[in-house]
Amino acid sequence: MRAFEVILLFCLVACAVAVGFMKDLLTSIVIFMSYSLIMCVIWVLLQSPDLAITEAAVGAGVTSILFFVTLKKIRAIRKEDRHEQTKG
Repeated sequence: MRAFEVILLFCLVACAVAVGFMKDLLTSIVIFMSYSLIMCVIWVLLQSPDLAITEAAVGAGVTSILFFVTLKKIRAIRKEDRHEQTKG
């Protein structure tokens, strides 16, 4: 069990660092979602289910949806961009 906790902590740090270095906003949001989900699992392991539910709902859920909507509103996510990335 201890090894699993260490792996989770390394993944948490890797996600935190990766968000800072990503140039693509959509990729950053997906990594942020994974950060929140890893944090949720850590809260469960620390026997704090109320914080785990809050982290899952707010961190991975509501905040990520708001980020996606914001990117769509500022036209950072476009159908043409996705088509160009798959072709090139």
